[in-house]
Amino acid sequence: MTKPLTLSQPQQKITLSWRAYFEMTKPKVVALMLLTVLVGMCLAVPGVVPVQPLVAGMAGIAMMAGAAAAFNHLIDRKIDGLMARTYNRPLPKGKVSTTKAAVFAVMLGLIGFVVLYALVNPLTAWLTFASLIGYALVYTAYLKRATSQNIVIGGLAGAMPPLLGWTAVTNELHGYALLLVIIIFTWTPPHFWALAIHRRKEYAKVDIPMLPVTHGVEFTKTCILLYTILLAIACLLPVLVGMCGPVYLVGSTILSCGFIYKAWQLKYHDYPGLAMKVFTFSIYHLMVLFIVLLVDHYFWVA
Repeated sequence: MTKPLTLSQPQQKITLSWRAYFEMTKPKVVALMLLTVLVGMCLAVPGVVPVQPLVAGMAGIAMMAGAAAAFNHLIDRKIDGLMARTYNRPLPKGKVSTTKAAVFAVMLGLIGFVVLYALVNPLTAWLTFASLIGYALVYTAYLKRATSQNIVIGGLAGAMPPLLGWTAVTNELHGYALLLVIIIFTWTPPHFWALAIHRRKEYAKVDIPMLPVTHGVEFTKTCILLYTILLAIACLLPVLVGMCGPVYLVGSTILSCGFIYKAWQLKYHDYPGLAMKVFTFSIYHLMVLFIVLLVDHYFWVA
């Protein structure tokens, strides 16, 4: 009988190390973010997006977003080790040292910035850098620990991707791109507060002033419901200014009604696990919303 193939110890270490660094970039979060970048690129031009800004823009923005996520892992390593949701992350588990994590984050961000500056345009490079600073330092290092409105104020950094996609193609700011930023900016609080309700005890344990910890669960549920209504209005703005057509109008209306219903259910008919379901629904809401934007752009507006 032949022996099954097994990795040598050095090969196993390399594989584990590679996976640990990859995990630090929060690939699922970055993937959703890149979808909004792509939509921003596509909506910026009437036809096909030019290859160079498409490829280099997506790559550079992905690297800088991954660097911001790595900085988040680095800064939050102590509280991550105390929370059930994050204690398995590479830094708390000792899979990556603090020094190596810092070098990785800096190098990844630097390479991404150079790619954007040299192969796309300086405007996109600097805006992406500002987003990195906003998320990694302003939100993670300060706002997250300073105020219950952390996710509201810090959410601006996470709302920038469609604007980055737009500027990567056009090298200019545009009001339409800012409407997409407003949508994500308004979507972020109800999205994250639902998770914060589910993990309220853990945030309280590590003394992070998330809204359910400082103002209570019921108040947070009310805020989520009000924000979903505000989000529904924000989602109508592209139609009101003539940016989108009926395909987007119908799709966004259905999604908004779904989100409002889930928030209403959370407020008035809560049951164990519902907050996490609202959180999951919000992810699909944003993903499908931007896909509908893309479909509307190419099959109606065009």
